[in-house]
Amino acid sequence: MKKQLIRLLIRWFVTSLGLELVTRFLNLSLGDRNYLVDIIIGGLILAVINIVIKPILIILSLPAILFSLGLFMIIINGVTVYLASKLYPPLHINNFWVAIFAGIVIGLLNYLVSTILEERYS
Repeated sequence: MKKQLIRLLIRWFVTSLGLELVTRFLNLSLGDRNYLVDIIIGGLILAVINIVIKPILIILSLPAILFSLGLFMIIINGVTVYLASKLYPPLHINNFWVAIFAGIVIGLLNYLVSTILEERYS
């Protein structure tokens, strides 16, 4: 249970960091409140979506993932970011292509951190 909580906290931090990077690169707007609070809450929502909804999306779209040799995962990452922007209105994403790019950056960052943690704690 403790390891799962630590992984959730790390994923939350990394997702928030990726969201911060994407907002800097793409000049995304993050509401009128405190910028740091919006990044933290947006990262939490996106981390929960990645933990709960993303595996369901992967299972449902498994034929498309296999047919595209895994490239459809880019679309799934974009869908999760777009869904997070709909669930948390201060995180405003202009269009789906921006969400796909944000999903690529956040997905790569999560992959790198997960790989490092798996090597360290295996």
